[in-house]
Amino acid sequence: MSSDIGKEGHKLLKYILLQCRGGFEAECAAEIAEHCSAIEIAGFPRFEVNSGYVLYEVFGDALECIQRIPFRSLIFVRQWFACLPVFDDLPSHDRLSVLLGPVADLPVSAELLAEVPDTTDGREVLPFAGKLASAMAQTLRQQGVMLPRKARADWRMHLFALSGKKLFVGVSPKRNSSNLEMGIRRLKFPGAAPSRSTLKLEEAWHWFIPQAEWSERLGGGKTAVDLGAAPGGWTWQLVKQGMFVTSVDNGPMAESLMDTGQVTHEKADAFHFQPAKPVDWMVCDVADKPARVTSRMLDWALNGWCHEMIFNLKLPMKKRYQEVRQSLALIEQELQEAGISYRLSARHLYHDREEITCHLVLR
Repeated sequence: MSSDIGKEGHKLLKYILLQCRGGFEAECAAEIAEHCSAIEIAGFPRFEVNSGYVLYEVFGDALECIQRIPFRSLIFVRQWFACLPVFDDLPSHDRLSVLLGPVADLPVSAELLAEVPDTTDGREVLPFAGKLASAMAQTLRQQGVMLPRKARADWRMHLFALSGKKLFVGVSPKRNSSNLEMGIRRLKFPGAAPSRSTLKLEEAWHWFIPQAEWSERLGGGKTAVDLGAAPGGWTWQLVKQGMFVTSVDNGPMAESLMDTGQVTHEKADAFHFQPAKPVDWMVCDVADKPARVTSRMLDWALNGWCHEMIFNLKLPMKKRYQEVRQSLALIEQELQEAGISYRLSARHLYHDREEITCHLVLR
């Protein structure tokens, strides 16, 4: 790995490293290719299945790409940064001296995130990555290359380690990337919740709704419907926010939820239930084909049965990205033709697996 980058070396960044869930590299690659094409910057991806990341080489400026493409518009990308070519076969006795020259030419930052692929092998490298990142940040600050930790900076540095000898280093714009290491929000499972699916809804609220708006949009005795609710993982989150919930499922609900006095259990099919009057929220985690769930979500939106909704689309084994784009495009088309104002977002959350989570606000 040559260190001859030069004072304007950051302008030569040709790679974007994108982190994703293992097994979704193809979807991550298709997504970044589509977004780069939209801003007329060509490129091509390199990845191995189940590696947990994609390296996208652009025929242009990688820094321009990650500033022009809105990070929050990406579904399958957890974290990204523009990076130098891979540092390979680093000497174990003196890694820093090899890294410091090229890294010094990157845009100035005040923090350094230690990251690894979210895989079994990757997690084993995390302690090493953390120690190396700490030593590197300390040295860069001593050399005046990196700002003090609490200083204001537009950029964030990343060290992404694949092993003790192979890693990537780069930067991301702080206002257009994740401030979480590896883009992962780690939540503690609440023991009182009936199922681990509860974490999907909690993470969705963190991603889609600014924390400052939680009391206004989630609290205050609002009404909600939970389609496919049993045993009540999502209903538990709604109740925790103080909502009054109609939980729709032919299966049994947790007794602890029924004892709150905030839950009405409707033993009905999620695809046929209709509320007696509009509610504030509808949530849905039904395991069915995405096309069928999409159609049902449109019923709720077009009939004005709720003001805001979060729902999951379970993805097929093949053509997952195409299925996602098709479902989201259909929702947008139907709402536009009906003259309904809306805001639609989607995200492959950390607590999701073979699914994505969607958020639809109807105005």
